[in-house]
Amino acid sequence: MLSKFLKTTKNKLQMLNSNNKDVEDLRIYQIIDANLDRAREGLRVLEDWARFGLGKEKYVEKIKNFRQILGKNHLEVYKQSRNHIEDKCKGLTHQEQIKRKTSEQIISSNSARVQEALRVIEEFSRLQNHELSKIASDIRYEIYTIEIDLLSYSQCKKSEEILKENDLYVITDQKDNLLEIIEEILIAGVRIIQHRFKKGTDQDHLQEAIQIKNLCKRYNSLFIVNDRVDIALASNADGIHLGQDDLDLKTARNLLGFSKIIGISANNEIDISNALKDGCNYIGIGPVFETATKKNKKPVGIEKIKTLTKDLNIPWFAIGGIKANKISYLKTNGFKKVALVSELMNSEDPKEDAIMILKELSHEN
Repeated sequence: MLSKFLKTTKNKLQMLNSNNKDVEDLRIYQIIDANLDRAREGLRVLEDWARFGLGKEKYVEKIKNFRQILGKNHLEVYKQSRNHIEDKCKGLTHQEQIKRKTSEQIISSNSARVQEALRVIEEFSRLQNHELSKIASDIRYEIYTIEIDLLSYSQCKKSEEILKENDLYVITDQKDNLLEIIEEILIAGVRIIQHRFKKGTDQDHLQEAIQIKNLCKRYNSLFIVNDRVDIALASNADGIHLGQDDLDLKTARNLLGFSKIIGISANNEIDISNALKDGCNYIGIGPVFETATKKNKKPVGIEKIKTLTKDLNIPWFAIGGIKANKISYLKTNGFKKVALVSELMNSEDPKEDAIMILKELSHEN
């Protein structure tokens, strides 16, 4: 049926005269041709970001398949129509195009480009090429979901970069002047804050979380909520940290989606293996030394942690009883990233102490 349509249309082009119907058909073919090009170009942008920006093979394959399907249905008659009626609007641009500064803006604008082009194809091919119209409709609805997924993975990727690039992870404790302490630490250069909830109502916890989130956003830092997935969602935190007795990682991921990072506390081979298998973004391992915050936990020790982490290919942070005067010793043993609680929460000058610790962590042994 499609080959018969193609032959008939070619004949129309060859026998073109002033007949209004023929001219209208040509304009429709031009519209379809132009929008097939637009859709495939936009898809290529999304495909390359999924491939090189995110490393998500599933999305690369899916988007590539859409491009191939549209290419297969980009009939010669559509391409030939370009040569018969001049496009007087060729080359027009819009100032909004030069304002795209982030990968998220590029993803959104090209997703919109694909969706709009496919809608045009769907409408104008409906009368003459039902198959192409349906293809355009099906792909268009798929792109709505793919756009959200790519944006979510891109946000998570940015958070993962902060985890990789920063070696000091600060966990809060109950303090009357907590927001002041956190801001001092952020000013010093700390880029990862985990908030633990102590006393108070859920309403109090949420308000506090929102305040800390806003502070962290101001300093381009990660805000991670301990345990409470509901508050992480409500405060738009960058992620969640879970212990072995908390909500399981898979359920947390289903609730949070792919835009958030999830960290796991682990101190043995099985828990670490399960965390990796379930897709955690980083691991907290400890306690390294005896600590007042985990009185019932026996220290894991330096040598055991070295064994547990020798093959880890995601960020991991040593935690538990770590003081500033032990960081050099930890670095000598290959520990590059540490998490601190009381050392900075109880400091008389958290900003200055944070600066000194950051310098110590960046110093090459």
